[in-house]
Amino acid sequence: MQFIPNSSIKQAMLNDLGVASINDLFSDIPPQLRTTALRLPAGMTQQAVEAHLRTLACKNKSFYELPSFLGGGIKPHYLPAAVKAVTGRSEFYTAYTPYQPEASQGFLQAIFEYQSMIAELTGMDIANASLYDGATALGEAALMCSRLTHKKTFLIPENISWEKKSVLKNYTHGAGITIRETSYDPQTGTCNIDALTRLITDQVAGIYVENPNFFGLFEDHVEDIAAAAHAHQTPFVVGVDPLSLGIVRSPGEYGADIVIGEGKALGNPMDFGGSTLGLFACRQEYLRQLPGRIIGMTKDQEGNPAFCMTMQTREQHIRREKATSNICTNEGLCMLAAAVHLAWLGGTGLTELGKQNFDAGHHLLKAITAIPGYTAPFSGTHFNEFVIHHPHASTLHTELLHHGIHGGLLLEPWFPALKDCILFGVTELHTPDQTKKLLTTLKEVD
Repeated sequence: MQFIPNSSIKQAMLNDLGVASINDLFSDIPPQLRTTALRLPAGMTQQAVEAHLRTLACKNKSFYELPSFLGGGIKPHYLPAAVKAVTGRSEFYTAYTPYQPEASQGFLQAIFEYQSMIAELTGMDIANASLYDGATALGEAALMCSRLTHKKTFLIPENISWEKKSVLKNYTHGAGITIRETSYDPQTGTCNIDALTRLITDQVAGIYVENPNFFGLFEDHVEDIAAAAHAHQTPFVVGVDPLSLGIVRSPGEYGADIVIGEGKALGNPMDFGGSTLGLFACRQEYLRQLPGRIIGMTKDQEGNPAFCMTMQTREQHIRREKATSNICTNEGLCMLAAAVHLAWLGGTGLTELGKQNFDAGHHLLKAITAIPGYTAPFSGTHFNEFVIHHPHASTLHTELLHHGIHGGLLLEPWFPALKDCILFGVTELHTPDQTKKLLTTLKEVD
């Protein structure tokens, strides 16, 4: 093929484009952002690269070698063998966007089942086929609220992940949406309902609350927040931990209009933090503004049940710049893993898993605060994460690492008011021996 390489016709291509050189193609990029060369090491043989990668891999430690009690993000969970058995099948493992339904019925049905499970779990009427992760789901929710209301202010709690805030601001910047933060109660760690209600006006496009929140605490005033939002015809967006929904009311029961969340805990390993799974569900009346793709049940020409992509006129491959989102494909394999995990658990299993996480969190908090010098700054009810204060938190964190334990997340860099506070996380996967080692070490290094 004459254009690979294209050196022989390069000048002809430039002439047709009306530019003098290849560099002219990048004229829209500010000069200070351009690079003249990549700082890459010299090339290596395949054998040398493999040896180098093995050396790097040996520096890693698994959860079983270095027990982690890190809160605020990805935590370890047990993955049943059924998940890997199903997701590893060849017809699923390489599945992409099912634009050709007659050749993709199995995968389409799996997505349909996933959507049905998430809708039931969240108490919403409909769920999409998943998004990239929980952070981008928040960005999509803000954009959706603005489309629904034609307003440009989105309220979020102060106590959410700094990473989510960054993604949210990037998502909404081009749409001209202003992000305003509401404070949290320093005694309970939950939303300051009075401060929030003062910010709600007829110009607010949407209100976001996490339940449980970033500190692992359940919000006590979600019904009041929902009522305040609806009094101004403002959508109420709730972020969830799906594992908690086995033991608490679904957001739909207390007035949520849109429900989002991070679904990695469902059937997906930690994998150094990625890839992840964005949950997104909403009420029926918002269907046409729902981002991402939707799989529906229909019938084939012989009247048999069949599945297909539906409502495609909202999507970027048809509407281009007028689409509700620019999601080229859902997180197919992660979504499938979540569906298999939920099906494996069933309702009873999900409830039991939620109880295990809830109990593990409360037992560990009680044990840590029984050690002199360790206190809990918040009084609210928590799930499987909690905040601990210690006068030498930074030193403590380093000492735990020296003893072969990854402790909690130091909060001060992102929440200056929480100096010397640590966010711990615990799940059903932490063994009694691991928690005993943590408690023993906390006593020794105090």
